[in-house]
Amino acid sequence: MTIGNCLCGALRWEIDGPLSAMMHCHCSMCRKSHGTLFATFAIAPLASFRWQAGEDHVKNYRSSANGVRAFCPTCGSAAPGTMPEMGIVFVPAGNLQGDPGIRPQRHIFTGSKSPWYEITDDLPQDEAYPPGVGAKGVERPAPAPRAGFTDGSCLCGDVAFELTGAPVRAMNCHCSRCRLGRGAAHATNLFYKLDQFRWTRGESLVTDYKVPEARFHAAAFCSRCGSKVPRISAERGVVNVPAGSLDTDPGMRPAAHIFVADKAPWFEITDSLPQHEQMPAG
Repeated sequence: MTIGNCLCGALRWEIDGPLSAMMHCHCSMCRKSHGTLFATFAIAPLASFRWQAGEDHVKNYRSSANGVRAFCPTCGSAAPGTMPEMGIVFVPAGNLQGDPGIRPQRHIFTGSKSPWYEITDDLPQDEAYPPGVGAKGVERPAPAPRAGFTDGSCLCGDVAFELTGAPVRAMNCHCSRCRLGRGAAHATNLFYKLDQFRWTRGESLVTDYKVPEARFHAAAFCSRCGSKVPRISAERGVVNVPAGSLDTDPGMRPAAHIFVADKAPWFEITDSLPQHEQMPAG
């Protein structure tokens, strides 16, 4: 039995039986939706999937003629999606509890991979869908960079923002809350000072969810499409920017992996960045 849930716990589901596949997706839509540099999905037969709670709570955003993005409207976590015509369900791997007994098998849509993310493992790579899938990807224009600015937006485009100058820091975070909130192997967060950030549209559409028992941890997302967007932390004087929400290169790469003691059991770190079991001092 494989179980999963969203960050706030309103959505819970189970899969009775083995998962059939797991893959990393680098398409721009997944990066936007999850706020990460890649998303990871586990696939199982639809007949083995059951909602335990929250099915009526799920919100859907149609991202293309053939695609729907499901998410929790309370916390913004990605939710499972179904493809009845293929008899499968695909679930965000970051929301799975424990070891699902399967490991990622390939990278897909590397043709639209973030230009500032490097794949360092030996898994097979497909520029679009893997062989045998009779579908085509959605062509999305690449935003033009602006001198002195880093731009970002949500998947539906109703929320957008701009940043000036370089980030204060950038980290890959493997804590369970980041994994649940982003529905991914880890979050890549960039931190800017408050005066470096400005909403350019859609601020009123942003939902801010604070984990009740956490000191700081919160998630911000577009209430229309569920995409993760920057979260202003006035108490710390910073803005936490999900890397996947960026449209242009911020000019900084992650400096380390943090909270690796809480890393997903199905994900292997293969790059050479420093690893810290918790948050490093300073």
